[in-house]
Amino acid sequence: MTLTRRQFAGAGALSLAAHRGLHADPLGLPIGCQVYPVRNALAKDFPGTLREISTLGYRTIEMCSPPSYAEFRPLVDMKAADMRKTIEAAGLRCESCHYGFRELKENLDERVAFARELGLKQMVLSTFGLRPEATLDDWRRAAGDLNRIAETISKAGLQTGFHNHNNEFKEIDGVLIYDELMRAFDPALVKMQFQVAVISVGYEAAAYLSKYPGRFLSMHLADYSSAEKKAVPVGSGVVDWKKLFAAAKTGGVKNYFVEMNLDAMGPSYTYLHGLT
Repeated sequence: MTLTRRQFAGAGALSLAAHRGLHADPLGLPIGCQVYPVRNALAKDFPGTLREISTLGYRTIEMCSPPSYAEFRPLVDMKAADMRKTIEAAGLRCESCHYGFRELKENLDERVAFARELGLKQMVLSTFGLRPEATLDDWRRAAGDLNRIAETISKAGLQTGFHNHNNEFKEIDGVLIYDELMRAFDPALVKMQFQVAVISVGYEAAAYLSKYPGRFLSMHLADYSSAEKKAVPVGSGVVDWKKLFAAAKTGGVKNYFVEMNLDAMGPSYTYLHGLT
């Protein structure tokens, strides 16, 4: 039997997927990582660090926008097309990136153009950067600003995300900031990226992924040891990962990224890859 070139390419892709075990990974999605924990290594050797990440088994990464992150400034002059080629040459792909609030407010068209050339599908705001004494009205105004930014991003065919930290899991006048943001965000325009590490302050990701079905874009993964009071590799702490990924389906999660240093990235990948 002979194969056409298209059939041969398709068979090769299926073989590669089977070899990498993509279908065995949670949600049937390739396991990704956020590059912020390896920012210093990336700044010194971008292609080499990407290859190291790929060697660990990761297939996708989430970048940080160089104009907003001082540690990524050595990459600020790299063109999006060149960045994409370097990422893909390492056997990786990048569909999501973190951005600062100021750059989205002041240079949105430029950042959207860069995102499209990089091949992104998601532009995620990393934080509002509000002061500790911010009021609920301050949070609501910031949410309104992001809704307006997200309109432009949506018209460009991209999805806007918002990444939480511990700050959003505090109460003001008896109201949990995270819940107020969920009321303030346009559910079609702004999806959430859930930081699983808030387990360290008593909040379980699965509860929110279930409470707000279809409102989530992605997750940042890290585990936590209650005994040691510190972050530990995925699978070695208190997070119930099977429960979390079941809830992630309800939440609408499209991808997920381990956010830990290189020492923890290896065992985290191994655990996730074997999770059934």
